[in-house]
Amino acid sequence: MPVKKKRKAPGVAAAVAEDAGLKKCKIPRYCLSPPRWLSPSPGAGQAASREERGEPSQARRSVRRPVSAPRGTEPRVRLYVLSVVLGQALRFVPLCCLRAQRVGNRRPYCRSQPPARLISGEEDFSRKKCLAWFYEYAGPDEVVGPEGMEKFCEDIGVEPENIIMLVLAWKLEAESMGFFTKEEWLKGMTSLQCDCTEKLQSRFDFLRSQLNDISSFKNIYRYAFDFARDKDQRSLDIDTAKSMLALLLGRTWPLFSVFYQYLEQSKYRVMNKDQWYNVLEFSRTVHADLSNYDEDGAWPVLLDEFVEWQKIRQTS
Repeated sequence: MPVKKKRKAPGVAAAVAEDAGLKKCKIPRYCLSPPRWLSPSPGAGQAASREERGEPSQARRSVRRPVSAPRGTEPRVRLYVLSVVLGQALRFVPLCCLRAQRVGNRRPYCRSQPPARLISGEEDFSRKKCLAWFYEYAGPDEVVGPEGMEKFCEDIGVEPENIIMLVLAWKLEAESMGFFTKEEWLKGMTSLQCDCTEKLQSRFDFLRSQLNDISSFKNIYRYAFDFARDKDQRSLDIDTAKSMLALLLGRTWPLFSVFYQYLEQSKYRVMNKDQWYNVLEFSRTVHADLSNYDEDGAWPVLLDEFVEWQKIRQTS
């Protein structure tokens, strides 16, 4: 007698088909489990299968109505279904696709990284680095002396007799020629924002520009007198005065070479501060032919004798 194959109930067939679909798309079944009030009662499926098998109709009495959703839960049901769909969809979306990209003026949806610090030509000044730079040339007494100064000039590529060194000393407010104290170094380099050799070299153009400014040059010229003189002397010896005048006025004063010759043959062995200051004023106001020189003016005797000496030379 042939054995009849049992037909599966509609509910069971739907469940099998659903399981096959889930296996095919690799979505776990538990992710789609509905709430209790959405699930049909197990008795309903059993009753249907009994009817198809021809069992007595008393089974219908045992069929329980499916649990209906409580009132006011329809929005929650929709939210549940939407969350399940979105949850499964996001499982197959690459993470890189979820990264927010800035488009136009829109802000990103994720927390943006802090902007990287822009590196400019001038980095921040470091007092600690500047102090370490100072100790490369300083001696045990924490002073850059003649030997350290020579090495310092060699490293920055400037001769000790270069006028840049005078302008640098003026910026550092150095008291003695050939010496930089730690306090002078830190104060001056801080004002220049230099804590290494490269930064100081990049400031050479600025230091040279101070010589073209009338006010700054006047301050540098006056500073040079106290900077170059011996601290136990009130005047500047004539040889040092000639060297400093050559450094400051040698290229700009047309009468400098003549005045230099006058100092070499004169009886003067020192130059005081008043004479030093008036030489600059003389070079700026008196013409090269001395035509506008006022003999009754308040010029020092040194300059009166120079004008007289030069006129004698011109007539002879």
